[in-house]
Parts: sequence; structure tokens; C-alpha cells
Amino acid sequence: MQQQQAVLPYPTRAWRAPRWAVYGLLAVGFVAVGWLWWHNTPSLAATAGDQFTAIGRLTGLAAAYLILLQLLLMSRLRWLDRAIGAQDLTAWHRDAGALTVLLLLAHTLFITLGYEAASLKKVSGGFFGQSWQLIRQYPDVLMAYVALLLFVGVGFTSIRAIRRRMAYETWYYLHFYVYLALGLGFAHQFADGQEFMSSLPARVFWSALHIAVIAALLYGRIWAPLAVNMRHRLRVTHVVPEGPGVVSLYVSGRRLDELGAQAGQFFRWRFLTRDGWWQAHPFSLSAAPGRTTLRITVKALGDHSRSLRRLRPGVRVVAEGPYGGFTADRRARDHVLLIAGGIGIAPIRALLDDLPPGRAVLIYRARTERDLVLRAEIDALAERTATRVIYLAGAPREALSAPGIAQMVPDVTWRDVFVCGPPGMVQAVMGALRRLRVPKNQIHVDPFEM
Repeated sequence: MQQQQAVLPYPTRAWRAPRWAVYGLLAVGFVAVGWLWWHNTPSLAATAGDQFTAIGRLTGLAAAYLILLQLLLMSRLRWLDRAIGAQDLTAWHRDAGALTVLLLLAHTLFITLGYEAASLKKVSGGFFGQSWQLIRQYPDVLMAYVALLLFVGVGFTSIRAIRRRMAYETWYYLHFYVYLALGLGFAHQFADGQEFMSSLPARVFWSALHIAVIAALLYGRIWAPLAVNMRHRLRVTHVVPEGPGVVSLYVSGRRLDELGAQAGQFFRWRFLTRDGWWQAHPFSLSAAPGRTTLRITVKALGDHSRSLRRLRPGVRVVAEGPYGGFTADRRARDHVLLIAGGIGIAPIRALLDDLPPGRAVLIYRARTERDLVLRAEIDALAERTATRVIYLAGAPREALSAPGIAQMVPDVTWRDVFVCGPPGMVQAVMGALRRLRVPKNQIHVDPFEM
């Protein structure tokens, strides 16, 4: 079955907010946080206790700002997604999370050391004794410790090796504890923070930051998806087998051209069945979006994806998006190399709809000939658009090494390269492209592989 879709122009550049504007906005926040600390730190050359406490206050403020920044990065605001790209947003969120946990631990350490050094009457038990005294004597410090444990726990589950062993739903819903930790930490800052205890402007500024981030979360995660789905009324129309464990889902709706979706982007899909209504998973479009139909192609890699083959026509769908910068308008060059592995062919196949004729080379690696899904469509598109397709069914890993890629595509350094596939393959290809000296701004990786 072929999807009926609109004939779209080949995009070159879509408007998006400039990165420098986003960087500038974030830098202003950091400067404001630094000023709050400096304004309330009259002397750094006093006692050792004062110095420890000053460092503790600075690391605490920086951690609190980074927490707000992480929530903003994951607010799913489309303008932010288009400005930065889902790939970089994910990387920033991951890196900021690790730094936040380190800053929170440093804040706890230096504040405790500072109070211990400044205490005229030494507390028995050393560091731990001083910690217990802070919990007993200062309001909301106990809540701050609970918040710290929650952040450390969420950070621990985000380590790649641990995350891969967890069900997606478990990992996803554990992150909701961040909101509880945010509330506990906010109360602690206002009750005990030197910057806020005696300064109304500081309290107003800090409250405004929290309100703005919470408003962004409510808009991006709740209001915008509700508005989209009320307007477009999405339903499953067909479930088509494509290969071993692979199906394509066709979803219809009203005025889908108004979504502003592009080939290569993804949505978070929630299928309203008895067992699956509470799960939302990201899947990329596997064909350019039409006026009435969207298509995704999914491989059975877990309980949720396996259940999708049993969906019946008429099932209601809630979709959040579109998101992602894995799109043709991101390219810096006219000519393109597409590298797909396994089910990573889905967004790559969609990109073929948005690329000018005669400009693309596609390398598609799979374990066997049977695993080359959507091959009939790819062959038809290749013939119509003069795309050169190289199938690597059962080929060894060396086929996508630097010499292998250079042999197949000698002008690779003059092309934008789009890569999507299993994590091991993506890492190997990225290494090969670096050895071939392909400029970084010409390499585009599907955000799910980051």
C-alpha cells in the first residue's frame, strides 16, 4: 500500500530562531545568578568558614539555575527545538544533568564544611554531626536533603549503561520525581538562602524564573499537544507488515499540512488502547507528511512496539510534535549521503521525499536481504529521483569504515551526511566520518541515537 501525500517543494532553509539568541538568553540567566551571589558575598578573604560557605552558596545557585535550564530544554517548545535541534537538546540535557548532580553534592559539602568551621562549639560526629545539626536547626534543610537524594537517583538512572537495562516507561516516569525535588529545593532556597531571605527583588526575580519555566512546561507538554489533537483528530487507518517484526502504521487526520511537519522529524505517539493509553513513545515519520496521512514504521524491539502490530483501524491517537532537526533544510551542501542501519531506514526513507533529484546517495545496511524493509519504495524513489542506492545486506562492519565509505562515496567530504541506525553502527560511522575529515556541521545524527 502506498501512502497518498502532497507533492512538497524541496526545502532549502526553514526559518528558525538563531542560536546566538538562545545562547544570549541563557548567558543572561547565568550572569544574574552570579550577581545575586556576588552582591550577597561582602568578603571572600575572611575566615575559612566564610570561604567554604560562599563556595557552597555559589554552587547551590548554579545547580538551581541548571535545574531550571534542564526543565526548559525538555519543555518541548517547538521554537526551541527548531533553534537548537533535538540532537543537541538531548546532549545538553544529559550533560547539564551530570553537572547539576555534581554541583548539588558540592553545595552540600561546602555549606556543611563552612558551618562546621565557623561553629564556636564543635559538634561531635564531624561532618555528619554537623549535617544532622543543620537538619534540626534550619527550616526546610531536611527537604533539601530529600531533593538531593531524588536528583542523585534520577541522575544515576540516566547513565547510559543503566538506562539501556530499564524499560523506557520506568525510566520516563522516574523522571517525574524531578518536579517534586524542584518544589522541595525551592522552599529550601527561600527559607535558608542568604540571597533571598532579606531581598524582595531577588525573591521576585527567582520566583519569576520558576513561573516562566513551569509555564513553558505546561504549554509545551500539555496545552500544545491537546490543541493539536483536538484540531487534527488522529486515528489509525492501516497497519501494514513490512518485514520480520516490522510494521508501518498509517494515521489519518484533518488538515495535517497545518502541522508544519517535515520528513525526518518525529512525534511522540500515544495510542489510546486499553493497555497502551498511558505510554507515549517517539517514532520518526517514515514518509513525508501528507495533507491527511502520516506514516511511521516500527520494529518490534520491546513490549510496546510489539503490541503495535495488533492495533485496529479506528484507534484514536494522541501525537506530540513534530520535533527534531533531522531534516533536509539543515544541510549545508546541496549533495547528501544518507546512511541507514536496520529500522533506522524509517526517517532516512522520509528524507528521500524532501531531497532534490540527483543529489543523494543512500547506503542501507541490514543483517539479511529480508531485513531490507521498504525496499520496493526505495527502489521506486531511486529510479524517479536518480538516487544511487547501495545495499549492504549481511556486510561486515568494515564496510562502513573510513576506507569503505570513501570507496563507495569518494566525494563524501563535499556532502552532508545523515546517519540513523543502531547505536553501535552510528558510533562506528561517526568515527569513520571524523577520520575522513567531514566537517562537523555537515553531519546529522538522528536524536534517538545520542
